[in-house]
Amino acid sequence: MTGTDTPVWEAEYRTSGAEETQALAERLGRVLRRGDLLLLTGELGAGKTTFTQGLGAGLGVRPGIISPTFVLVREHPNLGDGPDLIHVDAYRLGSEGEVDDIDLEASMDRSVTVVEWGRGLVEHLSDSRLEITLIRAVGGGPGTATGTGSRDTGTAPSTDFSTDFSAEDTDEDRTIRLAGFGPRWQQAPDLG
Repeated sequence: MTGTDTPVWEAEYRTSGAEETQALAERLGRVLRRGDLLLLTGELGAGKTTFTQGLGAGLGVRPGIISPTFVLVREHPNLGDGPDLIHVDAYRLGSEGEVDDIDLEASMDRSVTVVEWGRGLVEHLSDSRLEITLIRAVGGGPGTATGTGSRDTGTAPSTDFSTDFSAEDTDEDRTIRLAGFGPRWQQAPDLG
């Protein structure tokens, strides 16, 4: 399969804190189905795992979603008859071949697959995908994105982030951009 480079549609949402970010993602999770591929992009601390927690709630998977950073892949089983959630952190993967080595294809037909840091690595897994970019407003006010690092350019992510992971980021505004690619995403989902 090959991905396409041109989105069919794009949409932008603004949230104020973790609860609103999770609520938006939960609404999206309710329209996802088996075989869907989602790519999450955002700097460290942008809310990728927070967003995935909301997706999980919308899908009806077992609670307790945490970052798969150190294990690469976490599977979250559905508590009903809906799709499972496969949550991948591709930051340390350097090629499509390394993605293929973790065998995501084996679970895609029964799961929703969410890949953090997957741009440029996982598009070949499906003819359709939903790309989600999370931008955290910090410092100078709304619209000021964190850091300048990028997996796409090979530069290291900014180290200008909090290392206090015990506190929720409940007061931070985020811009969340969605872009649909391929036949599955001919219409933007109604997340109103």
